[in-house]
Amino acid sequence: MKRLCVFCGSREGARPIYRVATQQLGKLLGERGIGLVYGGGRIGLMGLLADAVLASGGEVIGVIPDFLAGPEVAHGGLTELRVVHTMHERKAMMAELADGFIALPGGYGTLEEFFEILTWAQLGLHRKPCALLNIGGYYDPLLRVVAHALDEDFIRTRHRGLILDDADPARLLDDMARYVPPGVEPILHTDQI
Repeated sequence: MKRLCVFCGSREGARPIYRVATQQLGKLLGERGIGLVYGGGRIGLMGLLADAVLASGGEVIGVIPDFLAGPEVAHGGLTELRVVHTMHERKAMMAELADGFIALPGGYGTLEEFFEILTWAQLGLHRKPCALLNIGGYYDPLLRVVAHALDEDFIRTRHRGLILDDADPARLLDDMARYVPPGVEPILHTDQI
């Protein structure tokens, strides 16, 4: 993996554990020579992550829409900051630049970005690993919803393997490096959905 895209909050969250694990992940990315692609912000977990990667000598590419690119939000010290017009362009560029995806704790935007890229994997549009860094059990309720959707036959069993999850940043990166996509064929007909 040359670069990973990380979706994360523009806030730091309620517990210090989010900050600590985010900085650990950033340090590991830099040490392992894995570049970061992210939303380009200097605030919240986004800024902490970018700063940790940079401090470890890593490459950081931010992708930010022009309406958020002001100095109060955009990180000014990145390897590269790409400014786009829309959120859709942002997500497409981030997906193109990355070899895999991790969601750290975050709110609506983080969840939306992760589930869109996960859906693209389900549809066979990419075969890159999609992972949740489940810091302090943050994603436990979400994983229960996924398990419920499996039980209720809204998600196929083979598609559960599209989500990697772990609480430890190093183990998660190792799992992503070994990732073999489940047997997901591109969906061509509505009876296959």
